[in-house]
Amino acid sequence: MAGGSALSALWTFPSILASAFLVAWGAEAAQFLISQGAALAILAWLQTLPEFAVEAVIAWEAGRDPERAHLAIANLTGAIRLLLGLGWPMIYFVFAAAGRKTAAQRLPAIRLEREHAVEIVGLVPPLVYFVFILWKRSIGWIDALVLLGLYVAYLWVLFRSPPHAVENLPDAPAVSRWAYRQPGWRRPAAIGALFGAGGVLLYVTAHPFLESMLAVAGAFGVSQFVLVQWVAPFLSEFPEKVSAFYWARRVTHAPMALMNMVSSNVNQWTVLAAMIPLVYGYSSLRNHGVWLDFHFDDAQRLEILLTLLQTGLGVMLLAKMEFDWLDASAIFVLWLAQFLRPNLREEVAVAYGIWMAILVIGFVVKGRPLLAPKYFWETIRR
Repeated sequence: MAGGSALSALWTFPSILASAFLVAWGAEAAQFLISQGAALAILAWLQTLPEFAVEAVIAWEAGRDPERAHLAIANLTGAIRLLLGLGWPMIYFVFAAAGRKTAAQRLPAIRLEREHAVEIVGLVPPLVYFVFILWKRSIGWIDALVLLGLYVAYLWVLFRSPPHAVENLPDAPAVSRWAYRQPGWRRPAAIGALFGAGGVLLYVTAHPFLESMLAVAGAFGVSQFVLVQWVAPFLSEFPEKVSAFYWARRVTHAPMALMNMVSSNVNQWTVLAAMIPLVYGYSSLRNHGVWLDFHFDDAQRLEILLTLLQTGLGVMLLAKMEFDWLDASAIFVLWLAQFLRPNLREEVAVAYGIWMAILVIGFVVKGRPLLAPKYFWETIRR
């Protein structure tokens, strides 16, 4: 059966690629109707559907068998750390490689637009609330409601932001230009069709694609924990990596690529995390007759702490509204260290903490500007 599942990759892989391009074109057209951040939020929802499906299955099984609860946290934290520790640096490296082809100069930085401060600052509230969740050693339905409320507030700010000027339309791909140039009601219909077609194609192919890739990994003897924490998240995040790298190659769209990842990170820390106690509690109610909160053991708390520190560091690095080669390289090296040597989790957590302390000193003592909060409040006031 594994062989049959593996063979299905022959049709699911190109289908996943096609779905990623369709929703990416939809997002590029939508940013001229609504804000780019709102368009990326819609895109992130569609792209993370496979991730939500995987997490829901794991959380349901954990509610039925508490011995499997550690896998739910492993999948959540692995997905977040993978997207930030591998996804963010890869966007920069693709951007830098494409940029070097046109300019023989030192490695440039990805410079973010003022509107991108909303996504960056949008990561802060769920991180702060997760410190409280970590302290109380559990996450329940009330926490889920709080996290969902934070996500709704984040969307409210995004939809208040203005769309991009139509003068930038010539920089968009031909398909996006075609959709936007449709007259009257056909314009939103065409853009919606791109999102819808890509979303449906992704929904239909995500499960067989994931199963085929997991079958291949299992055939090579990959352990269940590694499958859940790294392999499954990598495969479920594959569509967003495709669209993000596609934008990073175009250099001028690299900020949009990075914000695609950040928007997905906001999704993960709010909606994806909120889903765990809801599915787990309902599964426990159905299988054992009682609704239970999801409690963390020491190993799970370390996983969450490590993930919190990594994301907190990422927010601080982007607070200056640029992302350079040093940021990308260091984040990647620290992620690679914990990936290759899982026993170094505590040391990597300490390294994240020290780096954050150095950045705080730079902000306070050396007066380095915190541009993201400034631009965020400007957006709110507008």
